[in-house]
Amino acid sequence: MKKIKIVTLILSIMLISNVSGQEPMTLDLKSAREYALNYNRTIKSSGLAVDKSQELLWSTIAAGLPQINATTDYTNAMGAKIKIQFDENLPPTEIPIKPSSNFNLQLGQLLFNGSYLVGIQTAKLAQKLSEKNLEKTEQEVVSQVTQSYYLILVSEESLQILNNNKENLHAIYKKTEPLVKVGIIEKIELDQLSVQVNSLDNSLKAAERQLEMAKNLLRVQLGVTAETELKLTEKLSDFITAHLSDDAKLTFTPKQNVDFQLLEVQEELTEKQINMQKAAYLPTVTGYYNFTKKILKPAFDMAPAHMAGLQMNIPVFSSGERRSKVRQAKIELETTKNNKALAEEQLNIQFKQLQFYLNSATESYETQKKNIEVSREVYQNLKRKYEQGMISSLELTTADSNYLKAESDYLMAVLEVLQAKNELNTLTGKILNN
Repeated sequence: MKKIKIVTLILSIMLISNVSGQEPMTLDLKSAREYALNYNRTIKSSGLAVDKSQELLWSTIAAGLPQINATTDYTNAMGAKIKIQFDENLPPTEIPIKPSSNFNLQLGQLLFNGSYLVGIQTAKLAQKLSEKNLEKTEQEVVSQVTQSYYLILVSEESLQILNNNKENLHAIYKKTEPLVKVGIIEKIELDQLSVQVNSLDNSLKAAERQLEMAKNLLRVQLGVTAETELKLTEKLSDFITAHLSDDAKLTFTPKQNVDFQLLEVQEELTEKQINMQKAAYLPTVTGYYNFTKKILKPAFDMAPAHMAGLQMNIPVFSSGERRSKVRQAKIELETTKNNKALAEEQLNIQFKQLQFYLNSATESYETQKKNIEVSREVYQNLKRKYEQGMISSLELTTADSNYLKAESDYLMAVLEVLQAKNELNTLTGKILNN
């Protein structure tokens, strides 16, 4: 019994060690994107839609290929007889109905049907449409992963700045306490520092919550559990440096955009719908072969064992229904073309707006970069003066607040630059290649 308890204790310790020692998921931006492409559930659903469209194409093709069906039956008239009276003066002749059983094999083949031929082309376009939808989903997910990755880096840096600032203020607070006790500095100075420290504590808690929310968002996009610990290996400075050193001028045509490509496929589908409605005017020709094997033959049987034939179904008159459907399909095509032209105009305008936004964000970044250097220098100078008793704590806390605001504005400027670049890459379809 003691041995069992010892073994159980050892296994429990090993299990706890494995859980607690679980390594975090280490990701750079490239690996995060690749992981999302493989495991994101929205992408999986779009991939299944592509698989379904492939099966739909095959089922459409198979409808025009040879179809073989077999049937068998058994009939029993329960002792009934057929009575035939050849002369009214003579009694009727009775013929018993014997049980019968048949095996029937039928082969059918579609020889010509206009709707079938157009249907195959439409199914191929539907498959192309599902593939484009998958590409669109992949671009959206990769763009979202990129945004979340940047947001986590900003949150981490913001948290680090607040922690460093809190440590500095705590150190100043501890140095100020003895001076208050001996009466060199008034207690109000210490109280003002205390307020600033408490305010920083609240800001730290808010920053921690924001960081966790950003990580949860990335977890959802990656398709991992809420318990998965994430560790990002890159820094904001890596991305902003790469952007500033990128001199490539972005060019754009609407055909690069996946939404515009979807409209092009939709236009092709609408054109096929016109052909589909026109095909309803054409005849349908089918051929068949039928083999019947008599298992239990009746007394009187003239049915042949083999039979082959052709059948043609010719549409003659539909009171204008077919013509109306053709016109409806043509109107739908005009609507699709109009939507495509509108999308083209909107995409060109959107590209120009994003370029303007990127340039504006880059200029703001350069300004904030200078501001933060000045604010940091001012804060360090006032901190030294406060330690020497040359200024009040109010001036120091004001400088500290200005410095924290400059840091926050700088990080937001960096984030805006990276987000603008990400949106441009998404619009131009380059997001999957960057």
